[in-house]
Amino acid sequence: MNTLEIKKMSRVERLQAMESLWNSLMDEECEMESPEWHRDVLEERKRKIENGEAEFISLEKLRASRKP
Repeated sequence: MNTLEIKKMSRVERLQAMESLWNSLMDEECEMESPEWHRDVLEERKRKIENGEAEFISLEKLRASRKP
């Protein structure tokens, strides 16, 4: 299946295809390790939360900040 075929699918069909792909990946025994930088980011975020330095915003504010 190529991108052109995917674009012809309805939104529901694409979501169902994504779910099927995800389920097929979940059935595999193979584990992938997260990259080192991912661990570093999570540790830094945890440190900020523990030290009271973390800044939380609402989902609405986040979406508004992402608009051009």
